[in-house]
Amino acid sequence: MGTIVSLRLAEAATALGDTARAEAAQLVETVFRRWHEQFSLYRADSELSRVARGELRLTDASASLRNCYALALDWRDRTQGVFTPHRADKVIDLSGVVKALAIAEAGGALRLSGLTNWSINAGGDVLVGGVPGDRYDETEPADHATPTGHRGTAPAAVSVHAEWVVAIVDPDDRGDVMARVPLRHPLRAVATSGSAERGEHIWTERNEPSPFRQVSVFAADIVTADVLATAIVAGGAETLADITARFAIDVLAVLRDGQLLATPGLRQAD
Repeated sequence: MGTIVSLRLAEAATALGDTARAEAAQLVETVFRRWHEQFSLYRADSELSRVARGELRLTDASASLRNCYALALDWRDRTQGVFTPHRADKVIDLSGVVKALAIAEAGGALRLSGLTNWSINAGGDVLVGGVPGDRYDETEPADHATPTGHRGTAPAAVSVHAEWVVAIVDPDDRGDVMARVPLRHPLRAVATSGSAERGEHIWTERNEPSPFRQVSVFAADIVTADVLATAIVAGGAETLADITARFAIDVLAVLRDGQLLATPGLRQAD
């Protein structure tokens, strides 16, 4: 997926041995590898690449691919067409939901294995479960660089007073944290979208750069957070107003002039 995926297990060392930790890491890695091998458009042998080249008809594709496409179309309808699984060249691109679905599946697999206190960070999109314990650990954003020079827009979750906390870095200064936000129930996931990491890859309907430099969405699930962060960047201020009125989320947005916009829940956060 072109990024680093990190797993943090909060169980005390005495309660979870090295073998169990290694098995948990392998479990998460297996989930992400499967999604990558099936949906990556950078792999010529992936199922989605075969659909894109016309070698495989969508109606003949696997049920999992068709279900993923249906989910993306549903989100297109729910965002008034702002979020779309179709590129400008009409190729189906499911990257807008695939990473989040992989994160969600990995979290579910950890719970089924009996692990309840963890965080998964895939390129800055974070989902947490349980609590981190009573310790306080903080890592500078520079320590969370991803492959090919990309950095995660939200460093790995840090633990403060028995609650998971994410740090959102400044899009104009990748070594500076502009906000630390606790992932409290029910908003246990955060995803960040924008141009700070990958340049202008998200465009408005008028084919102009987004007014937002970076948008972070906090939601109850990672798919909602990821999709809506992309939609707000693509749709601009009008979409921000519409989405925050209809969805139970919090948003931290950075305009191109550096101005910060935050929903009331974030302004009240400790």
